[in-house]
Amino acid sequence: MQLPATFEDLISEANRLDLYDKLVKQLNKDLLLSNIDLQFDPDIIPTSLRYLMHETVYGLIQEKFADYLNLLYIVDVPEHKVKQLDGSDVLRLSEAVTLLILQREWQKVWYKSKYS
Repeated sequence: MQLPATFEDLISEANRLDLYDKLVKQLNKDLLLSNIDLQFDPDIIPTSLRYLMHETVYGLIQEKFADYLNLLYIVDVPEHKVKQLDGSDVLRLSEAVTLLILQREWQKVWYKSKYS
């Protein structure tokens, strides 16, 4: 499976395969398991989803780093990918981590859809 490289590609692929709602549900499930106080409405538009996730990740990095690490663990974001990111700018780091989270959630949804 080739992961979408950008947020726009990811959303386009999710919509094309009619899996966007499952992506939101999977994200909600993992946020709940991570004890992150954020749940998305199933009808959320993609730009709002990205904005709210980015804002949440940024806040976790700044204020609740242990919760941020727990989220990455629950979502199962590959550690080597996070280590490759430039951590000098927290805003850009949180944006890149948000994409990694969404890519991993997309992977879960795609595999479940394909092999269920």
